[in-house]
Amino acid sequence: MAGKAVENRPSTGFDFEIVDDDYDQLTTFDSSANHINPWINPASIKLRHRLGRGPFGDVWLATRHEVTDDYEKFHEVAVKMLHHIKEDNIKAVLDKLNVLFSKSQGLQGACRLHGVSVINGKICIIMKFYEGSIGDQMARLKEGKFSLGDVLRYGIDLAHGIMEMHSKEILILNLKPFNILINGDNKAILGDLGIPYVLLGVPLPSSDMTRRLGTPNYMAPEQWQPEKQEKPHIPNDLPPDVKNVIIGCFEYDFRSRPLMSDILRVFEGSKNAVYLDGNWTNIGRSNLDKSNWNGYTEWFLSKDYLQVGDMVRSRKPLNSCKPESMVVPEGTIVGLDTDNDQNGYVLVRVHGIHDPVRVHGSTLERVTFGLAAGDWVRLKKENKKHSPVGVLHSVTRDGNVAVGVIGFETLWKGVYSDLQMAETYCPGQFVRLKSNVFSPRFQWLGKRGCEWATGRVSQVLPNGCLVVKFPSKLHFGDENSCFLADPAEVELVSFSTSPNMMKKYQHLEDFHWAVRPLLVSIGLFTAIKLGFSVPKKIGKSRKNSETTEAQRGGDIANAKWLPPNMANIIFREGVTTTTTTSR
Repeated sequence: MAGKAVENRPSTGFDFEIVDDDYDQLTTFDSSANHINPWINPASIKLRHRLGRGPFGDVWLATRHEVTDDYEKFHEVAVKMLHHIKEDNIKAVLDKLNVLFSKSQGLQGACRLHGVSVINGKICIIMKFYEGSIGDQMARLKEGKFSLGDVLRYGIDLAHGIMEMHSKEILILNLKPFNILINGDNKAILGDLGIPYVLLGVPLPSSDMTRRLGTPNYMAPEQWQPEKQEKPHIPNDLPPDVKNVIIGCFEYDFRSRPLMSDILRVFEGSKNAVYLDGNWTNIGRSNLDKSNWNGYTEWFLSKDYLQVGDMVRSRKPLNSCKPESMVVPEGTIVGLDTDNDQNGYVLVRVHGIHDPVRVHGSTLERVTFGLAAGDWVRLKKENKKHSPVGVLHSVTRDGNVAVGVIGFETLWKGVYSDLQMAETYCPGQFVRLKSNVFSPRFQWLGKRGCEWATGRVSQVLPNGCLVVKFPSKLHFGDENSCFLADPAEVELVSFSTSPNMMKKYQHLEDFHWAVRPLLVSIGLFTAIKLGFSVPKKIGKSRKNSETTEAQRGGDIANAKWLPPNMANIIFREGVTTTTTTSR
């Protein structure tokens, strides 16, 4: 692509300008023979014209003049010019880019990085220029759609590239069509090496950018509107395994989503699929067990395969604190059922039962060093920057663990001896901040006085963060109804933990804001009812008493005209009768 060269203009409108000498003071490099210095002299870069804009910066076409003792070359390069970054954050960003440059060396499925520079006061990433991208090709196609064969072919290329980057611990966080480039062999490669992760925590010009890791419509589901849990429509005319894996990618809990290796296996098994007479043929069989037990997805269950000798126990239902039935309270796997019709069943030796118990593997979870994925754990070494309590994501058979903890950008990693068991939390439980917490990590509602309000857990995030709602509070309009809580700062609230009747009544009000108005209304209705009925009964009682006395006097008078025996029978009391004599 030809274009007019533009001289690098001096910085205008920025707080400062970085030159080559400044960069040496901001960051240090490993001078060993295996390390390549990523710094590129900005004077060797001539910007030509801008190719595009993104949420994190602009992309320019440029020419790089490279001179060594042996040769002199001009390279056509792409320059990713990041938005202006404040001086306080410059060194941290450059250090991250230095690490990224070192890790990216030799990657086959990603774009080639030339280095890093600062042009016009902005940090720039210099990379090889590629003629086109998936986004460009989609723009030229009718309705912007590839054929299924091309989708799977490019998808396989991407899966290999992403797995390669993950093996180097590089997080991309910005997969989208225009960041997927096409190389000279017509293969898809990654054009973004994790810029959002590099800029994580760095203030950007737009306040909205700081809370996003990626580009809208291409971000992970949990960054959309988690409270709605919406999923896009997936076409029905796809091979079954392809549709299934795509649906799995939109799970809001990333533990329930397929791994990149799962996606690769499904795409490779379906790349020769043929749709004939309403059915898909020539598709590979997925080795994945399709069982879904108590809300767990097949992708969740496939992340850990059971082996003979593993210690296991019955798996709790999803989002439950206690198992419904402990078929296997604790046991050891002594056999795997390999029959194709009974795939997934294992034989477990349970203490107290003579014969091994045959159960489905999806109903069991592996227990290693007393820990199982999903357990609540506490880090023995606490740090104010992160919560000490989190959710265990994995424990290997040799004792390495990964824990989701509030305050870590990725999973905390260590060994089992660094952990101890913690209080378990699940949706439906009531919690409140502990009395010794005066400045909570997240905003929380307070009752009258100094007491914290009690809320109900509606969701537990993968890092252990609790999503809490307050049913005892009536919310109006767009008022925030969901709050977050650090599990290390809260305590459980229940009727059993309420010390007296007053506390039990207060906890009853926590269930719904209508409890107090309802009880007040019932009390008023009862009082009004009693207020009307009591005077009426008193008046009626007085009237009945007077009537009884009058009737009693009349009856006694009438008794004189009755025979003596009859008067005694009726009144059962002594009645003086007058005897008359005939004259």
